[in-house]
Amino acid sequence: MAENEMKYGPSTVAELKVIRDSEFGVFLDAETGNSNDDILLHKTQQTAPVAVGDVVRVFLYLDPKRRLTASMRVPKMREGQVARLKVINVTRDGAFLDVGAERGIFLPYAGMRGSLKVGEIVWAKLYTDKSGRLAVTMKVEDELRRASRPAEGVKIGQMLNGSVYNITDTGAFVFTDERFIAFVPHKEMPERPRVGADVKIRVTFLRDDGRLNGSMREIKEKAISIDGEKILYLLQQHNGRMPYSDDSSPEMIKSKFKISKAAFKRALGHLMKDGLVEQRDGWTYLK
Repeated sequence: MAENEMKYGPSTVAELKVIRDSEFGVFLDAETGNSNDDILLHKTQQTAPVAVGDVVRVFLYLDPKRRLTASMRVPKMREGQVARLKVINVTRDGAFLDVGAERGIFLPYAGMRGSLKVGEIVWAKLYTDKSGRLAVTMKVEDELRRASRPAEGVKIGQMLNGSVYNITDTGAFVFTDERFIAFVPHKEMPERPRVGADVKIRVTFLRDDGRLNGSMREIKEKAISIDGEKILYLLQQHNGRMPYSDDSSPEMIKSKFKISKAAFKRALGHLMKDGLVEQRDGWTYLK
């Protein structure tokens, strides 16, 4: 029987009956009525003992000679499930991702998000294509939205870890370790990350729909926060007040804080904006 007339095809999972032994392993019934179509389950592809009469769940694939063969190493994820998967091969037509089966599962070019490199980890969903074969796609927005939860208890400025699952003309979408969805505009990315990349973001806005806006930039705020900590520490050590302000000389600021007058004013301005300190008559006070 021709391959296209076979009941079972490659890149599929099936439950087949063991009908005979061989020196290489066992043969499974392809259910065509022709013993020439029986499918080999090699000893090296068996993960547990099998005997004639057993029904085993197997992953079917083509061996180097284009013969349909079986393995008991089936995908570790269900159809419709989304997971982070490793890229194990890239071709001009797409890529192959590791789902824990004997062979990688094909990711068609149409289902890719950007270019891929071997070894990268990306978000992908397992599905059955029109020909009945298992395939994967990186178009997982709907699935991650359903799997996400509202960003409750999150504060502006909080740092979160996550991974990029899509990049559009406006920015990158990140699924955080807490299962929050965060959007990072292009202007908030020092460089464009690759889809699948692990990233750290700083929360910049809490949206009404439970999602977040974030930034990947280590902008002035990082330096300001370090300089601001120096100012707050000195204030705490001196009963909440110090004789330094915007009016202090650059030399005095440099001597006391080891930063420039400009950096001091930026940090002080940030602290005042946050309502932590105030200035009066050339002095700075904790509020």
